[in-house]
Amino acid sequence: MSCQHIEDLDRGTPLRESETMITLEIDGELVTVPEGTSIMRAAMEMGTKIPKLCATDSLEPFGSCRMCLVEIEGRRGYPASCTTPVAAGLKVKTQSPKLADLRRGVMELYISDHPLDCLTCAANGNCELQDTAGEVGLREVRYGYEGANHLKSEKDESNPYFSYDPAKCIVCNRCVRACEETQGTFALTIDGRGFASRVAPAGGKDFLDSECVSCGACVEACPTATLIEKSVIKIGQAEHAIETTCAYCGVGCGFKAEMRGNELVRMTPSKNGQANHGHSCVKGRFAWGYATHPDRMTKPMIRKNITDPWQEVSWDEALSYAASEFRRIQAKYGRDSIGGITSSRCTNEETYLVQKLIRAAFGNNNVDTCARVCHSPTGYGLKQTLGESAGTQTFDSVMKADVVIVMGANPTDGHPVFASILKRRLRQGAKLIVIDPRRIDLIDTHHGRAQYHLPLRPGTNVAMLNALAHVIVTEGLVAEDFVTERCDMVSFNKWREFVAMPENSPEAMEVVTGVSAEDIRAAARLYATAGNGAIYYGLGVTEHSQGSTTVMAIANLAMATGNIGREGVGVNPLRGQNNVQGSCDMGSFPHEFPGYRHVSDLATRQLFEDAWGVTLQSEPGLRIPNMFEAALDGSFKGLYCEGEDIAQSDPNTQHVTAALSSMECIVVQDIFLNETAKFAHVFLPGSSFLEKDGTFTNAERRISRVRKVMPPLGGKADWEVTIALAKALGYDMHYNHPSEIMDEIARLTPTFHGVSYDKIDKLGSIQWPCNEHAPEGTPTMHIDEFVRGKGRFMISRYQPTDEKTSKRFPLLLTTGRILSQYNVGAQTRRTENNAWHSEDRMELHPVDAEERGIVDGDWVGVASRAGETVMRAHVTERMQPGIVYTTFHFPESGANVITTDNSDWATNCPEYKVTAVELIKVNQPSEWQKRYREFSEQQAELLAARKARNVQTA
Repeated sequence: MSCQHIEDLDRGTPLRESETMITLEIDGELVTVPEGTSIMRAAMEMGTKIPKLCATDSLEPFGSCRMCLVEIEGRRGYPASCTTPVAAGLKVKTQSPKLADLRRGVMELYISDHPLDCLTCAANGNCELQDTAGEVGLREVRYGYEGANHLKSEKDESNPYFSYDPAKCIVCNRCVRACEETQGTFALTIDGRGFASRVAPAGGKDFLDSECVSCGACVEACPTATLIEKSVIKIGQAEHAIETTCAYCGVGCGFKAEMRGNELVRMTPSKNGQANHGHSCVKGRFAWGYATHPDRMTKPMIRKNITDPWQEVSWDEALSYAASEFRRIQAKYGRDSIGGITSSRCTNEETYLVQKLIRAAFGNNNVDTCARVCHSPTGYGLKQTLGESAGTQTFDSVMKADVVIVMGANPTDGHPVFASILKRRLRQGAKLIVIDPRRIDLIDTHHGRAQYHLPLRPGTNVAMLNALAHVIVTEGLVAEDFVTERCDMVSFNKWREFVAMPENSPEAMEVVTGVSAEDIRAAARLYATAGNGAIYYGLGVTEHSQGSTTVMAIANLAMATGNIGREGVGVNPLRGQNNVQGSCDMGSFPHEFPGYRHVSDLATRQLFEDAWGVTLQSEPGLRIPNMFEAALDGSFKGLYCEGEDIAQSDPNTQHVTAALSSMECIVVQDIFLNETAKFAHVFLPGSSFLEKDGTFTNAERRISRVRKVMPPLGGKADWEVTIALAKALGYDMHYNHPSEIMDEIARLTPTFHGVSYDKIDKLGSIQWPCNEHAPEGTPTMHIDEFVRGKGRFMISRYQPTDEKTSKRFPLLLTTGRILSQYNVGAQTRRTENNAWHSEDRMELHPVDAEERGIVDGDWVGVASRAGETVMRAHVTERMQPGIVYTTFHFPESGANVITTDNSDWATNCPEYKVTAVELIKVNQPSEWQKRYREFSEQQAELLAARKARNVQTA
């Protein structure tokens, strides 16, 4: 169901799985449950609710509140039902006069040190303490407030999203346990002893200053108003909830949007979320205020030149103008003079429609997507080796891994909910190998230390993987039976001979990578011999000139060790944006139709021609970098850009903005007037994920429903806008609901043949392939054979990047993300997440800082072969000497002004991770920043002029 009652049934303690079933008697009735189940949960399974406060089914039982006491025939005392496991033949009573007296007495003690402000409390109507007091029949409290109490305790309001009121704390420990068990941060503790005990944040004077990462697990676990969202305090309790899917990273967390009418009260992680199981991060849990931010653009606008003021017009006027301009440009410059960019922020259905519009209405294949600049090497590399352009596992699969390699990824910042699952497994004893130039959090945290950190130099990924493979091949660690049965032996033998060459040995590659041969050999042995070995990688793998080669080298390593085709292993790309997997699946590349089928394939093309009623082009269109070059050459003049901000996200910013400036009609469809929209001639208001129906596909290939919880602020959902634009161009698309678009996708795409909204609603989510061979989806890929038949090993020769350090540019810059901000920051910068990270900073090692006279907090000029900018310095030993790092969340920082246009040899994915730079202490912005500020102020004035004119004519 899409709309539901707020509360989920809490069964008290976690579900246990066992082949052994236990039968016992509770209140005179027999119940049979798996071995290891608590008496509390067994009672809940038969419909009997036992009062509780410290117990919840998302945490291990603790047994502190003493509310859930029961009687067991033949046993003395009154054991806690949450911590007492079932046993065959037990006879349990959950209700008796004695139990009632005990429970009321315990509850009376809790209430004696608790404010009785229920009528004005923000948790009124959704408070477990209040409910439990009613359940046990408490009617009076004999103990007054004359003695010592905590009622005057000072609130902690430091966190921008939730309040902590220690006066209402019952010290149930649920928040502390949630921080440990669910999040794995260990940021909360119980301070003091006995009566003085209270929850306290660790590592700081308050929540904001502490080690807390604001994931919300503590708030979700709290049974009172001790920890409560400020939005609930302000708005009040929600009255209904709608299940949907997060619009941030590629984890794809399930959420309940809790509503009062059309107003969003809070987002709570759904226990039904099959990627997150009721957990969340600061972005998905709290950073949703951007959806109703005052910066939202809700009216269509047009202008002839980018130096003209914007004019608000009707939808029909805006769409007619855009269509006439596109047709004018094609008539003057040719069919291929326009194109489009699909969005990894939008739904599958919307992305499918955009590529359909470009192929069917524009009449060309000039369509691309942001995966071009992030994970296009994943698609290419995995297709070449395994036969499918996607990851192989579920996130839960990591719970069966014995050793995990994390390469070029920082899960605690980029994919926090997956990181929590991974940390749980590491606490259980799995071993960790981190391959990264930077000391990421996973290397040394509360859950333990990585067995090996291989801090390679940026740009040497292939050299590192070849060295690991050399050890596996030369030391007899190849899974020979697996390779013989599952892989192409001709390619394997060539690869074995190649990686065994002395030039690929750890000793030879030590000079290249900067990592000791001893550590490389030890890490290779650990991965190859530990049992289940899983590899998780991110943009630190793909965003290189050898990104595709690196992905193939990872696949080679997994196949050679037999770590493919079962749980606990696999090749797992950590996709960046919420629907970047889906945007690729939907045919957003210029050479592929939906389902990764080449446009030159006659049978595939005929299938789409028959369905769409047009003749389609057989030659691939332009990639994003080709569009820029063609624009500067004068042959590409029109662009439809939905939900992407290429002016900020793409490399070599000055090159990108020059290309945008040379176009005659840029149509931007977005929720904000972003950096790209400053160069636009038509602006079409977009819709947030809260304002539309559809599906997202996460990094596990998991297709999940997105459900509309409020009307689109601009009047139309994105899919409706694309349909209207197609009609204005003379090509009709007929859909009444996104479910009909998915039905068409399923008809035309073999891996989606079995997908429908009804099936997703029934199963919760579906992992493709879902078809006649796998009617309920495919959690684990390549089980019996690879999609391509036999796994193919690819020669992965190391080729040094053209981007090298020099006397002028002696440092190597690499880039990445931070927990609180997201991608180009369009969403998170418009939330309270700025409290943690309000600007991009340049991280550098103390040695490099000392050599340049730089101290923490100084402004530093950053110069590369592409450009210059200025950022504030952050001196940290997370970096190694000679390597610097920054994020790219704030447009005024100009992080991509300094990145070059070097790119992957196969896919043109930019080499963001290797830029030669120099740093120098400065006291003023760069020339680019001055020009950027002037241009942005001019664009703001042109927007304000539109507003002013509207006010005058109102």
